[in-house]
Amino acid sequence: MTKFDILIVGGGAAGFFTAINLAEKTPQLKIAILERGKDVLTKVKISGGGRCNVTHAEFIPKELSKKYPRGEKELLGPFHTFMTGDTIAWFEERGVELKIEEDGRMFPVTDSSATIVDCFISLAKKHHIKVLTNHAVQDVGFDDAFAKAQTTTTFFVKTSKGVFTCDKLVMTTGSNPKMWKLLQKLGHTITNAVPSLFTFNIKDKRIEGLMGVAKDVTIKVLGTKQKSEGPLLITHWGMSGPAILKLSAWGARDLAAINYRFEIQVNWLQHYSQEEALEMLMELKIAHAKQSPHTYAQLDLPKRLWQSLLIAAGVQPVIKWAELTKTQLQSLSRELTQSRYKVDGKSTFKDEFVTAGGVNLKEVNFKTFESKKVNHLYLAGEVLNIDAITGGFNFQNAWTGGYLIAQAIDS
Repeated sequence: MTKFDILIVGGGAAGFFTAINLAEKTPQLKIAILERGKDVLTKVKISGGGRCNVTHAEFIPKELSKKYPRGEKELLGPFHTFMTGDTIAWFEERGVELKIEEDGRMFPVTDSSATIVDCFISLAKKHHIKVLTNHAVQDVGFDDAFAKAQTTTTFFVKTSKGVFTCDKLVMTTGSNPKMWKLLQKLGHTITNAVPSLFTFNIKDKRIEGLMGVAKDVTIKVLGTKQKSEGPLLITHWGMSGPAILKLSAWGARDLAAINYRFEIQVNWLQHYSQEEALEMLMELKIAHAKQSPHTYAQLDLPKRLWQSLLIAAGVQPVIKWAELTKTQLQSLSRELTQSRYKVDGKSTFKDEFVTAGGVNLKEVNFKTFESKKVNHLYLAGEVLNIDAITGGFNFQNAWTGGYLIAQAIDS
């Protein structure tokens, strides 16, 4: 039985960040990271298409917290202590410079996740943090005999390669149902996981052959309160892009309840109503009377999308603007602002599989990320019922939680 001061279960972003900050603050601590796989930081490696989307250039705590469908209220306080600017400074002080892209996402200037992975691994070595791979945790509990001898709460952690004890235990195991069950055994309530970031599977003639077409839209899930706006991307399987991903995040539980079969309404003109669209079309009819509507795209729509919506509205290439009937104009205005599409299933967004679910947030003290159920048990990252939209926000949650845990244990 090997004794450590701190055991961290989970060799991912939150686990390493917690360990490094702890070791830097209190070098005398004996710290180990237990990782079930043969490699550590696997999600960091694939994040952002292998570039690692470290965080997002949002520097106001309240605005940053709004990016979390689950965790918005709880993270507001922690973000006042450690958020984007602190993350940038932390990495730069350790030799990793970050850059901001047009959409606000932040990556290492090297455009390689290896920069982040190498930084963490080298710091772990520098501070003598034990990184134990292929250690699948099988059980967690209290070592009563040891605790009595030490007059303190002592945990035991049984893995596939041995048993360890520690004074303080940090769980950063992500969306791992087996680890959630162990936390349930310790007294925590778990919200079952459902997918959070996913794209919509849609088969519809109006978007056939339009792969790669992107447009800013407003989108609703009919029969629910779920609504989103932003860029929509047409793919070979249906629809993706920020507008869809935001909708999938905020509607994660609603959409799971209806088995990912529902109808959406897309406003391709984003903020214009059908009446306003009809008025603009009537002006175009006068201005381009002798042209075919198919010749030039209008209303800032990509040409292929514009032509597809024309066909859907019954407007053939041989017709000129002057020949359009009121019925055709009304039909086109509906296609532009109230297009309906049937969604039949979902697809994972790239390799970035995110779930909504985890430890009940009411059972955690967010000043320290310590469990309210078990003293000296700390939780960070996606083991908690916290998730965010895409763009570096899930990592920021990991950095913030890890930093505050290190602060709390050190105090």
